Amino acid sequence: MIVVKIVTQVKLMPEAEQAAALSATLRTVKDLACWVAEVAFAHGVPREYELRKHTYPRLKAEGLGAQAAQHTIKKVRDAYTTLTANIRAGNLGKPKSKRRRKAESRPITFRPDAAQPYDDRCLSWQYDQRTVSIWTTEGRLKGVRFVCAADALKVLQQYRKGESDLIERDGVFYLIATCEVPEAETYEPDGFIGVDLGIVNIATTSTGYQAAGRALNRYRKRQLALRAKLQKKRTKSARHRLKERSRREARHVKNTNHIIAKTIVTEAERTSAGISLEELKGIRQRVRLRKPVGVPPTPLRQWGRVALHSWSFAQLADFIVYKAKRAGVPLVFVDPAYTSQTCAQCGHVDKRNRVDQGLFICRGCGVVAHADRNASHNIATRGESVWNAGRESRVPATR
Repeated sequence: MIVVKIVTQVKLMPEAEQAAALSATLRTVKDLACWVAEVAFAHGVPREYELRKHTYPRLKAEGLGAQAAQHTIKKVRDAYTTLTANIRAGNLGKPKSKRRRKAESRPITFRPDAAQPYDDRCLSWQYDQRTVSIWTTEGRLKGVRFVCAADALKVLQQYRKGESDLIERDGVFYLIATCEVPEAETYEPDGFIGVDLGIVNIATTSTGYQAAGRALNRYRKRQLALRAKLQKKRTKSARHRLKERSRREARHVKNTNHIIAKTIVTEAERTSAGISLEELKGIRQRVRLRKPVGVPPTPLRQWGRVALHSWSFAQLADFIVYKAKRAGVPLVFVDPAYTSQTCAQCGHVDKRNRVDQGLFICRGCGVVAHADRNASHNIATRGESVWNAGRESRVPATR
């Protein structure tokens, strides 16, 4: 059985003493994880079993349980594995770059709000009572209340599996649980819906749906101006306001992405169609915003670049993918090259076909269309070709 892994977040509502124990536990495991990272760095980052020999006795002596100690060691080893993968992929720059030398020359450190993993031996759920029993350095806490949406509770009861992460954000504790939801059987699509991604229009589909980015961009501009204003004041109240507003924009963008993804997947499911998405690699280089002319120097003069590099294209695509899998909607990724310059009617390719951001006029057949809508039709056509090519037999013909 193929499953879709999703995460479900619940908010803990501990009593004062319980909150103190949870906070102390996260501080302790964070400090010990930093120490384990130093030991690993000093020994050339050995394998997990070898690292355990150097660190496990002290972790136990510091008050960690057996499972918590094992998870702390594994968390450190996984962090070094991720660092090595990023270095090999070139994500930290060239071999002699300042950023790469800095990453390679010192041990990994963990932030104060770093998550701590828990398995079923350290954490148990009582769904009917909406409480959890959780290990801490002060002993096991029982009856710690949690709250979540009714749909989230249903998913937890049916599909929770594996580890859960405990995190603390601004004094509030959350448990993030992994759920393995069975993937629905994929049906044979009756055509494909092409999805064109952008900044001015977040998503445009070949069926006519268009998620305009105007309201979201206005919201981001306001947030950018407010942050600049508060940072300039440098007062205690300004810092308090900045802390209160932290992550608010990210939550707003995430909610917007969820709504867009659900709308697209629901339309595909209703019409028995598949979804064709752009391959996201290099999308920030392909999507461009023209520099405004005559804009006076303001804190927002870099807004075009901010909008481009702060929009979470990958998050929207991830939401579409997992919602499509849960609904059994066929989904393919296609190469988006020249989709904005190709006429969806006659196939003529010309850079001049894209007159401006929103207008497409074909130099071959003269058709006039919305530029993003035209691109979405091209993406839909390519999606159908990719799907049909995948169904073709690769077995050589017999004579």
